[in-house]
Amino acid sequence: MNELLMILPSHDPEKIRVVRVPEDYEDHEAYRHVTGLIARIEEADPGCDLEDILEVLADHGFTPIPFVMGPEID
Repeated sequence: MNELLMILPSHDPEKIRVVRVPEDYEDHEAYRHVTGLIARIEEADPGCDLEDILEVLADHGFTPIPFVMGPEID
């Protein structure tokens, strides 16, 4: 079974997150859905933080998963 993971990039390396995408989403659907959720969260609460966003994503089945940031390869 392959899992689809999504990297949530950030200019601040400490804020980069990885979430597991629910099985019923294809790549493009997941991207659009997460983009829409983040936009709605930020519009409703301009002072929201990373934890607020991750909580809403988790409510929609996008599970945060732990990861280790490796060294740059370029």
